[in-house]
Amino acid sequence: MTEFTDSEKNRVESGTLYLVATPIGNLSDISERAVKVLNEVSFIAAEDTRVTSKLLFASGIRSPLFSYHEHNKKEAGEKIIERLKSGQSCAVVTDAGTPAISDPGEDIVKSCIDSNIPVVSVPGACAAITALTVSGLSTRRFAFEGFLEGSDAEKRSRLAEIASDKRTTVFYEAPHRLSETLSIMLSELGDRRISLCRELTKINEEILRVRLSEAVRIFESTVPRGEFVIVVEGCTSEETPFWENMTVSEHVAYYSQKMGMDKMSAMKATAKDRGVSKNSIYKELI
Repeated sequence: MTEFTDSEKNRVESGTLYLVATPIGNLSDISERAVKVLNEVSFIAAEDTRVTSKLLFASGIRSPLFSYHEHNKKEAGEKIIERLKSGQSCAVVTDAGTPAISDPGEDIVKSCIDSNIPVVSVPGACAAITALTVSGLSTRRFAFEGFLEGSDAEKRSRLAEIASDKRTTVFYEAPHRLSETLSIMLSELGDRRISLCRELTKINEEILRVRLSEAVRIFESTVPRGEFVIVVEGCTSEETPFWENMTVSEHVAYYSQKMGMDKMSAMKATAKDRGVSKNSIYKELI
């Protein structure tokens, strides 16, 4: 493997966007390279400047901050591109972890690529990977889902789509939605093994390895605190699909009544589950 000297690989280049991973809990998780880049870029685009200010102060970094978050990403993103085109360098950071993972860093990366602006990743902490590695579930093949968005029906629909996936799946969830999300997961995925991780790399780090039914029971009487990473076991060969004992009519009704789908979408989803054409489902219902 070729080794690069500091001057060759770690030099901050003008007109370049840097995605800099920051600690998800323990401040010591920040890398030497990350500190160097944050110190030397023209400015830092931060999801929450108040949160990032604390990290910069602790690390002795004085680079100016620029606010870039979900609610201003279009306007702020255009300004970042202009500054990069003028020869400035920018480091993008999220509140914690790796930028562009469930955060608007994804959008600025796409804009830079469209504008032929170099993008460099400075790797480090990522809550999803950290939680996966300590989950005790399979890490050989996994999928990242992030936050389940939308109405209950939309969440159920999304979970129904991935219910047969044999890969371990990683979700993010806020404390005020945790109990509801766990209940929906139990309903749509069955009583699978999960790992619930909170306060990762902090002094109060907590990892709960249980089945979904037990997690639902626990949080009926316990108030969740902190952001959670939910790692869910993939579908096992012993599991049977939820529609196994349903007639075609009942299967379609499940999607239309429980999921809130229109009839055509419900038929399409049923056909996908059963591995047949939509026309065959239509003929069954006539």
